Amino acid sequence: MIKKETTTVDCPVPFEAGVDTSLECARNLDQTDALKHFRELFYLPAKLDGERSKCVYLTGNSLGLQPKKAREYIEAELSDWQDLGVEGHFHARHAWMPYHEFVTDMSARLVGAKPIEVVVMNTLTVNLHLMMVSFYRPTKTRYKILVEKGAFPSDQYAVASQAAFHGFDPKDAVVELCPEPGADTLETEKIIETIAGMGDQLALVLLGNVNYLTGQAFESEKIARAAHEAGAFFGLNLAHGAGNLLLQLHDWQVDFAVWCSYKYLNAGPGGIAGCFVHEKHAHSFDIPRFAGWWGHDKKTRFQMGPEFSPIPGAEGWQLSNPPIFQLAALRASLEIFDHVTMPALRAKACRLTAYMQYLLDDINTRVPGFCRIITPRDPAQRGSQLSLKFTGESKKLLEQFKAEGVVCDFREPDIIRATAVPLYNSFEDVHRFCQVVKKFAQAEEN
Repeated sequence: MIKKETTTVDCPVPFEAGVDTSLECARNLDQTDALKHFRELFYLPAKLDGERSKCVYLTGNSLGLQPKKAREYIEAELSDWQDLGVEGHFHARHAWMPYHEFVTDMSARLVGAKPIEVVVMNTLTVNLHLMMVSFYRPTKTRYKILVEKGAFPSDQYAVASQAAFHGFDPKDAVVELCPEPGADTLETEKIIETIAGMGDQLALVLLGNVNYLTGQAFESEKIARAAHEAGAFFGLNLAHGAGNLLLQLHDWQVDFAVWCSYKYLNAGPGGIAGCFVHEKHAHSFDIPRFAGWWGHDKKTRFQMGPEFSPIPGAEGWQLSNPPIFQLAALRASLEIFDHVTMPALRAKACRLTAYMQYLLDDINTRVPGFCRIITPRDPAQRGSQLSLKFTGESKKLLEQFKAEGVVCDFREPDIIRATAVPLYNSFEDVHRFCQVVKKFAQAEEN
């Protein structure tokens, strides 16, 4: 059992000019980090060229690292399957029939929800479609969906296909929020103005809680309020929010949210996803939905009756019994989150990201223009990710980073994303990354 972490720290102010940029300073920051020991609970990849030294892994926003407990938990289920066969549904050490319930309370705490509002099921885009079946109910006059321009492609495809399914032209029905000329990110005031301007044409506002490309975190509570005032539903894609930001989905009155678990939540490639449906919809059984037997009333599920009777709350949107091995991997990770707590993680994340920003700014004072941060500089408007634009060819630079033992990722057209995840990244990791950036900046200058 992991000792529960009780220390929480307020999100700090950015590092101020004059802070030491040495490796020794980074190591001192790590020494005073109350959460540093949680890094030991994860496997850190070796350099990809085969050397045994650990790489600097800054892509937890794309695929989180493996918790050391994941193998143990999955192998326990393999063992019970081997020994018990079908009886494992009821007699495994963690019975398979209610297995998804073992992660419900932890998932609810993670996203600021009540247990009745959360279920772990399917994959993100499947859940998004299931939610739009229920919460995108267009009429001849109220049919438009508002999304951010540059939303993750899967979201774009999903909303366009839903509009077309209902007989609307996606070019008319799907409205994109665009940054002001010369800006990289969106202003909350402009989003709210757009919502008010669309009025009774607006059926649904759907945003990525954190935009995958720019790293901007939206002010969800304010935007949810504006959407409801316009008579629309409000939904979130938390792919880059769950396990990254402090979320209060219930209090914010979000109608629905979906998230994956293979990024910040470290459940492994293609891990099982999560879904939130606000408690105010828990007993709205007249809301249209696609039904499956796992969403049927548990008391009568095995009577195999012909009429669907949904479970109250988010569980009523389930379709099929979930994959146990994926749930086991997710449980291994969520137990860590539950002991550390999101306030403590968020405080460290703010500090790590501010430190990265500070070191990159220092490089830019020496080699102006080499690296531009397009993610908002206000910690309240971003998560752990910094999205960076470099002079020169970013794809080539990314490979050069990798050769130096630093793993970031690239997104079209010219953005490198670097993410220091507080569970397993250190200040020394950030310093090593910035030293590599500095090396190539100096080469560019010369």
